[in-house]
Amino acid sequence: MVKEVYYIVGLLIMVMDVVAGILGIQAEVAQNKAITLRLWIFECRHPSYEAFKLGMVATVLLTLAHVAAVMLSGCVCIGSREELDQSSNIKRLAAASHVLAWVIMVIAFLMLISGTISNSRSRQNCGISNHHHLSIGGILCFVHGLFAVTYYISATAVIQEGKKLKHPATAGAAANA
Repeated sequence: MVKEVYYIVGLLIMVMDVVAGILGIQAEVAQNKAITLRLWIFECRHPSYEAFKLGMVATVLLTLAHVAAVMLSGCVCIGSREELDQSSNIKRLAAASHVLAWVIMVIAFLMLISGTISNSRSRQNCGISNHHHLSIGGILCFVHGLFAVTYYISATAVIQEGKKLKHPATAGAAANA
């Protein structure tokens, strides 16, 4: 029963990230359909409310996926070089994927927010063109899904491993009874 919950949570994290990625890319498509006037590298663009909505939902889903991965798996951190040398490979994987998930999440979040804000109704942008924020943020959502699920799986494995190491006497006593 417990293993099924781990699979469901991992699948839920990945689905949220994939949907966020798809919505980010769709927001970019909707943004490109907005009215644009170009002159060399300068452009004036009317905001797209559809791109704004899709970008906002993508940002919320990315954030929810990250919160779910971090909160439901616990924190597996390595604080010193000695702890790194003594830790198992699965704990190293958990720590590395935790850091990479955070870095990718921050970059994707900033890209999605930047693209979303540029499409708010109160803004008409005129200036040097800065395209593809929403699509880059969407693609990074897919990458975040890989690292978040890797962190979730490895962190839960480290926690299960720690529980087995803390209580070896009860496991042996139960086997002898």
